[in-house]
Amino acid sequence: MMKLHAFVAMPFGIKHDEAGFTVDFTRVYHELIKPALENACLEVIRADEERSAGDIREDMFQELLMADLVLVDLSIDNPNVWYELGVRHALKAGGVILVQGPRKTKPFDVYTDRKYTYHLKEGLPDPAYLTKDMTEITRIAVLILKEKFKRIVSPVYSLLPNLMEPSWKDLKIGNAKKFWARYDDWARRVGLARSKGFPEDILVLASEPPVTALRVEAIVKAGKSLLECKLYKFALEQFEIAFLFEPDNMKINHYRIICLQRLGCSDAAQAICHAILHEYPEDAETWARMGKVEKDVWLRIWDRPGATIEQRLEDACYEDAYLMKAIKSYYTAFKLSPFHYYSGVNAVTLISLYHHLTGRETPWSKDLEIMLKAIEWSANCENYSYWSKATLAELTLLKGSPMQVATAFKDAIAHAENDWFALDATLSQLKMLERLNFHSENVKSAIYVFERAFSRMDSPDKKWRPSRTFLFSGHRVDSPQTTSPRFPSDKVNIAAIAIEKALEQIGANENDLALTQGAAGGDILFAETALKRNMRVQFLQPFSEPEFIEKSILPSIEGEQWRKRYLKVRSHHLCLDVRTMPESLGPLPKNLSGVEANPYERCNRWLLNSALIYGIEHVQFICLWNGSNGNGPGGTAYMYNEVQKRTGNIIWLNTRDLW
Repeated sequence: MMKLHAFVAMPFGIKHDEAGFTVDFTRVYHELIKPALENACLEVIRADEERSAGDIREDMFQELLMADLVLVDLSIDNPNVWYELGVRHALKAGGVILVQGPRKTKPFDVYTDRKYTYHLKEGLPDPAYLTKDMTEITRIAVLILKEKFKRIVSPVYSLLPNLMEPSWKDLKIGNAKKFWARYDDWARRVGLARSKGFPEDILVLASEPPVTALRVEAIVKAGKSLLECKLYKFALEQFEIAFLFEPDNMKINHYRIICLQRLGCSDAAQAICHAILHEYPEDAETWARMGKVEKDVWLRIWDRPGATIEQRLEDACYEDAYLMKAIKSYYTAFKLSPFHYYSGVNAVTLISLYHHLTGRETPWSKDLEIMLKAIEWSANCENYSYWSKATLAELTLLKGSPMQVATAFKDAIAHAENDWFALDATLSQLKMLERLNFHSENVKSAIYVFERAFSRMDSPDKKWRPSRTFLFSGHRVDSPQTTSPRFPSDKVNIAAIAIEKALEQIGANENDLALTQGAAGGDILFAETALKRNMRVQFLQPFSEPEFIEKSILPSIEGEQWRKRYLKVRSHHLCLDVRTMPESLGPLPKNLSGVEANPYERCNRWLLNSALIYGIEHVQFICLWNGSNGNGPGGTAYMYNEVQKRTGNIIWLNTRDLW
């Protein structure tokens, strides 16, 4: 996982302090500040490390504006350092830590700001206090990162409480090419993963941008992809993570509401709506989300499985108070924003439905004709999107003929760009109207058009989904050069029997999916056993397949035999296409020093996310492992700990007990 990013603004080289003594700020940076921030799991860069082709000032400014944390050393009154602090304070409300060496005077503008004074001896970090100073700077950095989005540090934002931070996209410096080249490549890969319908890929990429703003964007995209796949619980988890970073982001909050509404958590969804409207009472989109939640509450009351049309009509009419609440919210949204035609068409449809059910008028019925014309005008102002076309079609449903309705909805579908999620939302509304016998001929005509459209599309419901996902990690068979045996070749049969017993114990079957890399030893044994039980098998590998075979299969004892076994599994009809990181996720990300990420750690995260997208409660982890941490973040220990954080469904085949 890529680290968050810290930018250090401080003097360079040897300078004189206010008492005339020399201070070696290069030594202070390398011996104290940089390691202290690295201990806080930050990637650290200083302005003089940004020397590259192009304008150093532009690259430096981009880092200064986008960094998750900026540490400013105020040991001396250096104009460049003060200027950089001022720029950061002007454009960001938080994420700043102040440090200084010993000095008699304190700058009045930051006199009350929290800062730390480190110790010097003869112009260098004092060895007697180095550990203490480093620990304290690390502690403060961790604390500030945690409260970055809650505590305002900038005096600019403190004195101007209504001032809003500019979006990170508005802080793009065009000539900071190195920074944005990395972003453009990353964004392209996120878009490709989303278009291909692989939210697990997006989740990996979301953890790799070195700046929080980019990471939040990727997490939101992953959440949207999961939402479109109807994985509402896992989608909600992503939006909750994004919310921690940007609690005031309206779009993130609205996605939280959508997920909760789809999960049937109406109270929680309404609580978020009320919290937003308390702060922003004129936010039309939130009023619209409130209307949708209230409409679903009403719908769940009367739309019971097995109920007759008479029962549904009676119950829907009796619970009219809930319907009135939904109408009021939609009406309020449209009144606040006449361009919010989605709210308007929902309001007029529900007003008409109320009259259909009860024979009575609503307090808003008198405005119906005016609203119909206003909605039509508003939707025609955006006469190119699916939602504007679908709105016009729904208006036709209220007042036109079946043929006119069919024509209008066909026009809308032609603008949908195969957006299954959007089409499904409209069809759900039409089927709700059908169950209440509302404008029955027009509704049937519209539903027929949608069913014809869906027959040409692949829906998330048509995609095979496993009942359970079995994730495996374990030791490879030792190589001839292994000095400390972990998986001797003469123990293969023992391991195979243990894996078979584990899958038998939990009843793995043809409805389940087996995920692993495919290395010689435990991985291949697991895949072979899974196929015997008619499970589907998916290999996810950190390298191209030929390179993976070269690195993870052939070096083992009897490597050629393992290669043949691997190829046999791979050719089985229940083995899905092999996915490799270079092809699916692109090259390994690099930090600012050009060091590549650990491919095995990245692949572990990829495997884990590929299992989690089918539901945390459905993940079962099996490991063949001796309990050691020898392989670092890319080994079985790492995977074991990551799974343990999320679910207790772990079967540990401890090789110390097996042999």
